[in-house]
Amino acid sequence: MSDLDRVLATVDADLDAAIARLFDFLRIPSISTDRAYAPECRRAGQWLVDDLAGLGLTTQLNDTPGHPIVTGRSDAGASKRVLFYGHYDVQPVDPLNLWDNPPFEPKIVEGPNGAKRIVARGSSDDKGQVMTFVEACRAYLKVTGKLPVDVTIMVEGEEESGSGNLPPFLVANKQSLAADIALVCDTSMWNATTPAITVSLRGLMHDEIVVTCANRDLHSGYYGGAAANPLHVLSKIIASVHGEDGHITIPGFYDGVVEPPDEVKAQWAKLDLTPENFLGPIGLTGPIGETGRSLVEMTTSRPTFEVNGMWGGYIGEGAKTVIPSIATAKISCRLVAGQDPAHVRDAVRAFIRAQLPADCSVEFLSGEGSPAVAVSHDNPNLAKAASALAEEWGKSPVTVGAGGSIPIVGHFKKTLGQDTLLVGFALDDDRIHSPNEKYDLTSFHKGIRSWVRILAALAD
Repeated sequence: MSDLDRVLATVDADLDAAIARLFDFLRIPSISTDRAYAPECRRAGQWLVDDLAGLGLTTQLNDTPGHPIVTGRSDAGASKRVLFYGHYDVQPVDPLNLWDNPPFEPKIVEGPNGAKRIVARGSSDDKGQVMTFVEACRAYLKVTGKLPVDVTIMVEGEEESGSGNLPPFLVANKQSLAADIALVCDTSMWNATTPAITVSLRGLMHDEIVVTCANRDLHSGYYGGAAANPLHVLSKIIASVHGEDGHITIPGFYDGVVEPPDEVKAQWAKLDLTPENFLGPIGLTGPIGETGRSLVEMTTSRPTFEVNGMWGGYIGEGAKTVIPSIATAKISCRLVAGQDPAHVRDAVRAFIRAQLPADCSVEFLSGEGSPAVAVSHDNPNLAKAASALAEEWGKSPVTVGAGGSIPIVGHFKKTLGQDTLLVGFALDDDRIHSPNEKYDLTSFHKGIRSWVRILAALAD
Protein backbone atom coordinates (compact mmCIF):
# COMPACT_ATOMS: atom_id res chain seq x y z
CA MET A 1 0.00 0.00 0.00
CA SER A 2 1.12 3.56 -0.67
CA ASP A 3 1.46 6.03 2.19
CA LEU A 4 -1.74 7.71 0.99
CA ASP A 5 -3.67 4.43 1.05
CA ARG A 6 -2.38 3.62 4.53
CA VAL A 7 -3.36 7.05 5.83
CA LEU A 8 -6.85 6.72 4.37
CA ALA A 9 -7.19 3.27 5.93
CA THR A 10 -6.18 4.74 9.28
CA VAL A 11 -8.86 7.42 8.95
CA ASP A 12 -11.45 4.69 8.43
CA ALA A 13 -10.19 2.56 11.32
CA ASP A 14 -10.03 5.50 13.75
CA LEU A 15 -13.40 7.05 12.86
CA ASP A 16 -15.06 6.17 16.18
CA ALA A 17 -12.18 7.75 18.10
CA ALA A 18 -12.38 10.84 15.87
CA ILE A 19 -16.11 11.15 16.60
CA ALA A 20 -15.42 10.86 20.33
CA ARG A 21 -12.88 13.69 20.13
CA LEU A 22 -15.33 15.85 18.21
CA PHE A 23 -18.00 15.16 20.82
CA ASP A 24 -15.63 16.36 23.57
CA PHE A 25 -15.07 19.57 21.59
CA LEU A 26 -18.80 20.05 20.96
CA ARG A 27 -19.64 19.74 24.65
CA ILE A 28 -17.91 23.07 25.36
CA PRO A 29 -20.48 25.92 25.04
CA SER A 30 -18.13 28.42 23.39
CA ILE A 31 -20.68 31.14 22.59
CA SER A 32 -18.52 34.13 21.68
CA THR A 33 -21.12 36.89 21.54
CA ASP A 34 -22.15 36.47 25.22
CA ARG A 35 -19.43 37.57 27.62
CA ALA A 36 -20.84 35.21 30.24
CA TYR A 37 -19.38 32.38 28.13
CA ALA A 38 -15.88 33.88 27.91
CA PRO A 39 -14.43 31.16 30.21
CA GLU A 40 -15.99 28.49 27.97
CA CYS A 41 -14.48 30.09 24.88
CA ARG A 42 -11.09 29.98 26.53
CA ARG A 43 -11.70 26.36 27.53
CA ALA A 44 -12.52 25.48 23.92
CA GLY A 45 -9.36 27.20 22.74
CA GLN A 46 -7.28 25.38 25.32
CA TRP A 47 -8.88 22.05 24.39
CA LEU A 48 -7.79 22.55 20.80
CA VAL A 49 -4.29 23.68 21.83
CA ASP A 50 -3.89 20.52 23.89
CA ASP A 51 -5.17 18.32 21.07
CA LEU A 52 -2.80 19.88 18.52
CA ALA A 53 0.11 19.65 20.93
CA GLY A 54 -0.63 15.93 21.23
CA LEU A 55 0.06 15.67 17.51
CA GLY A 56 3.51 17.15 17.98
CA LEU A 57 2.65 20.61 16.66
CA THR A 58 4.08 23.74 18.27
CA THR A 59 0.97 25.30 19.78
CA GLN A 60 -0.06 28.48 21.53
CA LEU A 61 -3.18 30.04 22.99
CA ASN A 62 -2.76 33.65 21.91
CA ASP A 63 -4.56 36.19 24.07
CA THR A 64 -6.40 39.08 22.42
CA PRO A 65 -8.62 41.82 23.85
CA GLY A 66 -11.43 39.34 23.23
CA HIS A 67 -11.33 35.57 22.97
CA PRO A 68 -7.98 33.84 22.35
CA ILE A 69 -6.70 32.64 18.98
CA VAL A 70 -5.29 29.12 18.69
CA THR A 71 -2.20 28.51 16.58
CA GLY A 72 -0.44 25.24 15.82
CA ARG A 73 2.55 24.76 13.57
CA SER A 74 4.51 21.89 12.03
CA ASP A 75 8.08 22.52 10.88
CA ALA A 76 9.41 19.53 8.97
CA GLY A 77 11.13 21.54 6.26
CA ALA A 78 8.61 20.70 3.52
CA SER A 79 8.81 22.65 0.28
CA LYS A 80 5.32 24.09 0.74
CA ARG A 81 3.37 25.48 3.70
CA VAL A 82 -0.40 25.90 4.05
CA LEU A 83 -2.32 28.06 6.51
CA PHE A 84 -5.56 26.46 7.70
CA TYR A 85 -8.26 28.69 9.21
CA GLY A 86 -11.39 27.86 11.19
CA HIS A 87 -13.23 29.01 14.30
CA TYR A 88 -14.11 27.33 17.58
CA ASP A 89 -16.82 29.77 18.70
CA VAL A 90 -20.49 29.05 18.10
CA GLN A 91 -23.80 30.87 17.84
CA PRO A 92 -26.21 31.22 20.78
CA VAL A 93 -28.72 28.38 21.05
CA ASP A 94 -31.96 30.32 21.54
CA PRO A 95 -34.76 29.39 21.32
CA LEU A 96 -33.77 26.43 23.48
CA ASN A 97 -37.24 24.88 23.46
CA LEU A 98 -36.94 24.15 19.73
CA TRP A 99 -34.02 21.75 20.19
CA ASP A 100 -34.87 18.06 20.17
CA ASN A 101 -31.83 17.38 22.41
CA PRO A 102 -29.68 19.66 24.59
CA PRO A 103 -27.49 21.64 22.15
CA PHE A 104 -24.20 20.86 23.91
CA GLU A 105 -24.88 17.16 24.39
CA PRO A 106 -23.91 15.84 20.93
CA LYS A 107 -25.80 12.87 19.62
CA ILE A 108 -25.85 10.78 16.45
CA VAL A 109 -29.36 10.47 15.03
CA GLU A 110 -30.82 9.15 11.81
CA GLY A 111 -32.07 11.71 9.33
CA PRO A 112 -35.18 11.46 7.12
CA ASN A 113 -33.13 9.86 4.33
CA GLY A 114 -31.57 7.32 6.68
CA ALA A 115 -28.22 9.13 6.80
CA LYS A 116 -26.59 9.39 10.21
CA ARG A 117 -25.99 12.90 11.46
CA ILE A 118 -24.23 14.53 14.39
CA VAL A 119 -26.59 16.95 16.13
CA ALA A 120 -25.16 19.69 18.36
CA ARG A 121 -24.44 23.39 18.27
CA GLY A 122 -21.20 23.87 16.34
CA SER A 123 -21.32 20.45 14.69
CA SER A 124 -21.30 22.01 11.22
CA ASP A 125 -20.33 25.61 11.99
CA ASP A 126 -17.47 25.19 12.55
CA LYS A 127 -16.10 22.63 15.03
CA GLY A 128 -16.96 19.61 12.90
CA GLN A 129 -15.34 21.22 9.87
CA VAL A 130 -12.22 22.21 11.83
CA MET A 131 -11.79 18.68 13.09
CA THR A 132 -11.91 17.20 9.58
CA PHE A 133 -8.58 18.94 8.95
CA VAL A 134 -7.13 18.12 12.37
CA GLU A 135 -8.04 14.46 12.01
CA ALA A 136 -6.45 14.34 8.56
CA CYS A 137 -3.22 15.66 10.08
CA ARG A 138 -3.51 13.15 12.93
CA ALA A 139 -3.79 10.22 10.53
CA TYR A 140 -0.81 11.38 8.49
CA LEU A 141 1.37 11.84 11.55
CA LYS A 142 0.34 8.45 12.95
CA VAL A 143 1.23 6.61 9.74
CA THR A 144 4.22 8.51 8.34
CA GLY A 145 5.43 10.63 11.26
CA LYS A 146 5.23 13.81 9.18
CA LEU A 147 2.86 15.85 7.06
CA PRO A 148 3.28 16.08 3.28
CA VAL A 149 3.30 19.89 3.55
CA ASP A 150 4.16 22.06 6.51
CA VAL A 151 1.01 23.28 8.21
CA THR A 152 0.06 26.31 10.24
CA ILE A 153 -3.34 26.01 11.90
CA MET A 154 -5.11 29.16 13.11
CA VAL A 155 -8.49 28.85 14.80
CA GLU A 156 -10.16 31.95 16.20
CA GLY A 157 -12.88 32.39 18.80
CA GLU A 158 -14.77 35.44 17.50
CA GLU A 159 -15.97 34.59 14.00
CA GLU A 160 -19.58 34.54 15.13
CA SER A 161 -19.20 37.96 16.77
CA GLY A 162 -17.36 39.86 14.05
CA SER A 163 -13.69 38.70 14.19
CA GLY A 164 -12.72 42.12 15.50
CA ASN A 165 -9.39 41.00 16.92
CA LEU A 166 -8.27 38.86 14.00
CA PRO A 167 -7.07 41.56 11.54
CA PRO A 168 -4.59 43.10 14.03
CA PHE A 169 -3.43 39.58 14.95
CA LEU A 170 -2.63 38.93 11.28
CA VAL A 171 -0.67 42.16 11.04
CA ALA A 172 1.27 41.45 14.24
CA ASN A 173 2.05 37.86 13.20
CA LYS A 174 2.50 38.32 9.46
CA GLN A 175 5.86 36.55 9.35
CA SER A 176 4.88 33.48 11.38
CA LEU A 177 1.63 33.09 9.40
CA ALA A 178 3.34 33.19 5.99
CA ALA A 179 2.27 30.34 3.71
CA ASP A 180 1.90 29.43 0.07
CA ILE A 181 -1.87 29.25 0.29
CA ALA A 182 -4.64 29.54 2.87
CA LEU A 183 -7.26 26.81 3.36
CA VAL A 184 -10.67 27.51 4.88
CA CYS A 185 -13.18 24.84 5.89
CA ASP A 186 -16.30 26.88 6.66
CA THR A 187 -18.33 26.45 3.47
CA SER A 188 -20.65 23.92 1.89
CA MET A 189 -20.73 21.21 -0.74
CA TRP A 190 -22.87 21.70 -3.83
CA ASN A 191 -25.07 18.83 -2.65
CA ALA A 192 -24.69 15.71 -0.53
CA THR A 193 -22.65 13.87 -3.18
CA THR A 194 -20.94 16.71 -5.05
CA PRO A 195 -17.99 18.55 -3.48
CA ALA A 196 -17.36 22.23 -4.12
CA ILE A 197 -14.48 24.67 -4.02
CA THR A 198 -15.44 28.28 -3.49
CA VAL A 199 -13.08 30.37 -5.60
CA SER A 200 -14.60 33.82 -5.24
CA LEU A 201 -16.45 35.91 -2.69
CA ARG A 202 -18.37 39.00 -3.61
CA GLY A 203 -17.31 42.24 -1.98
CA LEU A 204 -19.62 44.83 -0.49
CA MET A 205 -20.37 48.54 -0.58
CA HIS A 206 -23.14 49.88 1.60
CA ASP A 207 -24.43 53.41 1.96
CA GLU A 208 -27.27 55.39 3.50
CA ILE A 209 -28.99 58.00 1.35
CA VAL A 210 -30.90 60.91 2.93
CA VAL A 211 -32.90 63.19 0.61
CA THR A 212 -34.30 66.45 1.99
CA CYS A 213 -36.80 68.70 0.22
CA ALA A 214 -38.85 71.15 2.31
CA ASN A 215 -37.53 72.46 5.63
CA ARG A 216 -40.34 70.75 7.57
CA ASP A 217 -43.14 68.20 7.12
CA LEU A 218 -46.03 69.74 5.19
CA HIS A 219 -49.82 69.45 5.18
CA SER A 220 -50.59 67.29 2.15
CA GLY A 221 -53.81 69.14 1.40
CA TYR A 222 -52.31 72.62 1.54
CA TYR A 223 -49.03 71.83 -0.26
CA GLY A 224 -49.93 68.66 -2.17
CA GLY A 225 -49.32 68.94 -5.92
CA ALA A 226 -46.87 71.82 -5.53
CA ALA A 227 -44.21 70.81 -3.00
CA ALA A 228 -41.56 68.20 -3.78
CA ASN A 229 -42.03 64.95 -1.87
CA PRO A 230 -38.65 63.34 -1.00
CA LEU A 231 -40.21 59.90 -0.94
CA HIS A 232 -41.28 60.37 -4.56
CA VAL A 233 -37.88 61.76 -5.48
CA LEU A 234 -35.95 58.94 -3.84
CA SER A 235 -38.31 56.26 -5.17
CA LYS A 236 -37.92 57.56 -8.72
CA ILE A 237 -34.14 57.56 -8.47
CA ILE A 238 -34.04 54.06 -6.98
CA ALA A 239 -36.43 52.79 -9.67
CA SER A 240 -34.11 54.10 -12.39
CA VAL A 241 -31.13 52.08 -11.15
CA HIS A 242 -32.23 48.96 -13.04
CA GLY A 243 -33.17 48.89 -16.71
CA GLU A 244 -35.89 46.73 -18.19
CA ASP A 245 -33.27 44.03 -18.86
CA GLY A 246 -32.11 44.03 -15.22
CA HIS A 247 -28.86 45.78 -16.13
CA ILE A 248 -27.68 48.41 -13.64
CA THR A 249 -27.76 51.80 -15.36
CA ILE A 250 -25.30 53.67 -13.14
CA PRO A 251 -22.42 54.92 -15.34
CA GLY A 252 -19.13 53.31 -14.33
CA PHE A 253 -20.78 50.72 -12.09
CA TYR A 254 -19.42 47.75 -14.07
CA ASP A 255 -15.91 49.15 -14.47
CA GLY A 256 -13.37 46.37 -13.89
CA VAL A 257 -15.84 43.47 -14.06
CA VAL A 258 -14.34 40.46 -15.85
CA GLU A 259 -16.33 37.64 -17.42
CA PRO A 260 -15.68 34.11 -16.07
CA PRO A 261 -14.01 31.74 -18.56
CA ASP A 262 -16.36 29.99 -20.98
CA GLU A 263 -15.45 26.59 -19.57
CA VAL A 264 -16.52 27.73 -16.11
CA LYS A 265 -19.83 29.03 -17.44
CA ALA A 266 -20.32 25.69 -19.18
CA GLN A 267 -19.78 23.91 -15.88
CA TRP A 268 -22.30 26.17 -14.16
CA ALA A 269 -24.86 25.45 -16.89
CA LYS A 270 -24.80 21.77 -15.89
CA LEU A 271 -25.62 22.41 -12.22
CA ASP A 272 -29.40 22.31 -12.64
CA LEU A 273 -29.94 25.48 -10.61
CA THR A 274 -33.43 26.39 -11.82
CA PRO A 275 -35.99 28.99 -10.75
CA GLU A 276 -38.13 26.12 -9.49
CA ASN A 277 -35.55 24.63 -7.11
CA PHE A 278 -33.85 27.90 -6.14
CA LEU A 279 -36.68 30.43 -5.95
CA GLY A 280 -39.63 28.09 -5.52
CA PRO A 281 -38.95 27.30 -1.84
CA ILE A 282 -39.09 31.02 -0.99
CA GLY A 283 -42.36 31.57 -2.83
CA LEU A 284 -41.02 33.13 -6.04
CA THR A 285 -41.24 31.88 -9.60
CA GLY A 286 -38.71 33.75 -11.72
CA PRO A 287 -35.45 35.71 -11.43
CA ILE A 288 -35.31 39.48 -11.97
CA GLY A 289 -31.58 39.75 -12.71
CA GLU A 290 -29.85 40.64 -15.95
CA THR A 291 -31.39 39.13 -19.06
CA GLY A 292 -29.29 36.33 -20.51
CA ARG A 293 -27.50 35.53 -17.25
CA SER A 294 -27.85 32.21 -15.45
CA LEU A 295 -28.93 32.02 -11.83
CA VAL A 296 -25.39 31.03 -10.83
CA GLU A 297 -24.03 34.15 -12.52
CA MET A 298 -26.68 36.37 -10.97
CA THR A 299 -25.87 35.18 -7.46
CA THR A 300 -22.10 34.80 -7.60
CA SER A 301 -20.28 36.48 -10.50
CA ARG A 302 -22.35 39.60 -11.22
CA PRO A 303 -22.53 42.77 -9.09
CA THR A 304 -25.81 43.85 -7.55
CA PHE A 305 -27.61 46.94 -6.25
CA GLU A 306 -30.19 46.26 -3.55
CA VAL A 307 -32.36 48.47 -1.37
CA ASN A 308 -32.22 47.13 2.19
CA GLY A 309 -34.65 49.61 3.73
CA MET A 310 -36.51 52.77 2.78
CA TRP A 311 -38.57 55.09 4.93
CA GLY A 312 -39.82 58.60 5.61
CA GLY A 313 -42.85 60.49 6.87
CA TYR A 314 -45.49 58.96 9.12
CA ILE A 315 -45.47 55.18 9.55
CA GLY A 316 -47.52 54.85 12.73
CA GLU A 317 -51.05 53.52 13.14
CA GLY A 318 -53.81 55.39 11.38
CA ALA A 319 -53.48 58.35 9.05
CA LYS A 320 -51.38 61.49 9.20
CA THR A 321 -51.64 63.37 5.92
CA VAL A 322 -48.22 64.90 5.55
CA ILE A 323 -45.62 65.40 2.87
CA PRO A 324 -42.42 64.48 4.68
CA SER A 325 -39.38 66.67 4.45
CA ILE A 326 -36.89 63.78 4.55
CA ALA A 327 -36.69 60.32 2.97
CA THR A 328 -33.99 57.74 3.66
CA ALA A 329 -32.81 54.54 2.02
CA LYS A 330 -30.14 52.03 2.96
CA ILE A 331 -28.54 50.33 -0.02
CA SER A 332 -25.94 47.63 -0.51
CA CYS A 333 -23.99 46.60 -3.59
CA ARG A 334 -22.40 43.17 -3.85
CA LEU A 335 -19.21 43.51 -5.85
CA VAL A 336 -17.18 41.08 -7.93
CA ALA A 337 -13.48 40.78 -8.70
CA GLY A 338 -12.11 43.85 -10.47
CA GLN A 339 -14.48 46.36 -8.88
CA ASP A 340 -13.17 49.05 -6.55
CA PRO A 341 -15.62 49.74 -3.67
CA ALA A 342 -14.64 53.43 -3.55
CA HIS A 343 -15.20 53.80 -7.29
CA VAL A 344 -18.60 52.12 -7.05
CA ARG A 345 -19.54 54.34 -4.09
CA ASP A 346 -18.60 57.48 -6.03
CA ALA A 347 -20.47 56.28 -9.13
CA VAL A 348 -23.63 55.58 -7.11
CA ARG A 349 -23.48 58.96 -5.40
CA ALA A 350 -22.89 60.82 -8.67
CA PHE A 351 -25.86 59.01 -10.23
CA ILE A 352 -28.13 60.08 -7.36
CA ARG A 353 -26.92 63.69 -7.31
CA ALA A 354 -27.43 64.01 -11.06
CA GLN A 355 -31.13 63.18 -10.73
CA LEU A 356 -32.01 65.42 -7.80
CA PRO A 357 -34.64 68.05 -8.66
CA ALA A 358 -34.13 71.69 -7.76
CA ASP A 359 -34.72 72.53 -4.08
CA CYS A 360 -33.74 68.98 -3.00
CA SER A 361 -30.48 67.99 -1.37
CA VAL A 362 -28.83 64.67 -0.53
CA GLU A 363 -26.54 63.46 2.24
CA PHE A 364 -24.66 60.15 2.38
CA LEU A 365 -23.93 58.60 5.76
CA SER A 366 -21.79 55.55 5.14
CA GLY A 367 -20.09 54.49 1.92
CA GLU A 368 -18.05 51.72 3.53
CA GLY A 369 -16.90 48.79 1.46
CA SER A 370 -14.62 45.81 0.97
CA PRO A 371 -13.39 44.38 -2.34
CA ALA A 372 -14.28 40.99 -3.76
CA VAL A 373 -11.76 38.17 -3.53
CA ALA A 374 -11.12 35.63 -6.27
CA VAL A 375 -8.69 32.81 -6.97
CA SER A 376 -7.53 32.61 -10.56
CA HIS A 377 -9.04 29.66 -12.39
CA ASP A 378 -5.55 28.70 -13.59
CA ASN A 379 -4.09 28.60 -10.07
CA PRO A 380 -2.21 25.25 -9.86
CA ASN A 381 -3.28 24.69 -6.25
CA LEU A 382 -6.92 24.90 -7.33
CA ALA A 383 -6.37 22.17 -9.92
CA LYS A 384 -4.60 19.95 -7.37
CA ALA A 385 -7.36 20.33 -4.77
CA ALA A 386 -10.03 19.69 -7.41
CA SER A 387 -8.29 16.49 -8.53
CA ALA A 388 -8.01 15.29 -4.92
CA LEU A 389 -11.70 15.90 -4.26
CA ALA A 390 -12.65 14.10 -7.47
CA GLU A 391 -10.66 11.06 -6.34
CA GLU A 392 -12.53 10.95 -3.04
CA TRP A 393 -16.06 11.71 -4.18
CA GLY A 394 -16.03 10.06 -7.59
CA LYS A 395 -16.99 13.24 -9.42
CA SER A 396 -15.33 16.55 -10.17
CA PRO A 397 -16.02 19.31 -7.66
CA VAL A 398 -17.99 22.36 -8.65
CA THR A 399 -15.91 25.55 -8.61
CA VAL A 400 -18.29 28.30 -7.62
CA GLY A 401 -18.40 31.80 -6.25
CA ALA A 402 -20.21 32.75 -3.08
CA GLY A 403 -22.75 35.51 -3.18
CA GLY A 404 -21.89 36.69 0.31
CA SER A 405 -18.67 37.89 1.86
CA ILE A 406 -16.18 36.22 4.24
CA PRO A 407 -13.99 39.12 5.43
CA ILE A 408 -11.11 36.92 6.63
CA VAL A 409 -10.39 35.86 3.05
CA GLY A 410 -9.88 39.49 2.09
CA HIS A 411 -7.55 39.95 5.04
CA PHE A 412 -5.52 36.91 3.99
CA LYS A 413 -5.02 38.50 0.58
CA LYS A 414 -4.43 42.07 1.77
CA THR A 415 -2.31 41.39 4.86
CA LEU A 416 -0.63 38.07 4.12
CA GLY A 417 -0.67 38.12 0.31
CA GLN A 418 -2.27 34.67 0.23
CA ASP A 419 -4.90 33.22 -2.06
CA THR A 420 -7.50 31.08 -0.30
CA LEU A 421 -9.18 27.81 -1.23
CA LEU A 422 -12.51 27.42 0.55
CA VAL A 423 -13.28 23.72 0.78
CA GLY A 424 -16.13 22.79 3.10
CA PHE A 425 -18.31 19.75 3.65
CA ALA A 426 -21.43 21.31 5.16
CA LEU A 427 -24.82 20.87 3.50
CA ASP A 428 -27.54 23.43 2.92
CA ASP A 429 -29.83 21.63 5.39
CA ASP A 430 -27.33 21.65 8.28
CA ARG A 431 -29.43 24.28 10.12
CA ILE A 432 -26.40 26.37 11.06
CA HIS A 433 -27.33 29.22 13.45
CA SER A 434 -30.66 27.44 14.04
CA PRO A 435 -31.98 24.87 16.52
CA ASN A 436 -30.99 21.25 15.83
CA GLU A 437 -27.81 22.12 13.95
CA LYS A 438 -26.34 18.96 12.43
CA TYR A 439 -23.38 17.64 10.45
CA ASP A 440 -23.80 14.50 8.39
CA LEU A 441 -21.51 11.69 9.49
CA THR A 442 -20.55 11.24 5.83
CA SER A 443 -19.51 14.90 5.68
CA PHE A 444 -17.25 14.38 8.68
CA HIS A 445 -15.77 11.06 7.54
CA LYS A 446 -15.24 11.91 3.89
CA GLY A 447 -14.20 15.43 4.85
CA ILE A 448 -11.25 13.94 6.75
CA ARG A 449 -10.41 11.68 3.80
CA SER A 450 -10.69 14.66 1.44
CA TRP A 451 -8.16 16.71 3.40
CA VAL A 452 -5.79 13.74 3.43
CA ARG A 453 -5.94 13.67 -0.36
CA ILE A 454 -5.68 17.47 -0.70
CA LEU A 455 -2.59 17.66 1.51
CA ALA A 456 -0.97 14.93 -0.58
CA ALA A 457 -1.92 16.69 -3.82
CA LEU A 458 -0.62 20.08 -2.68
CA ALA A 459 2.74 18.49 -1.89
CA ASP A 460 3.20 17.16 -5.43
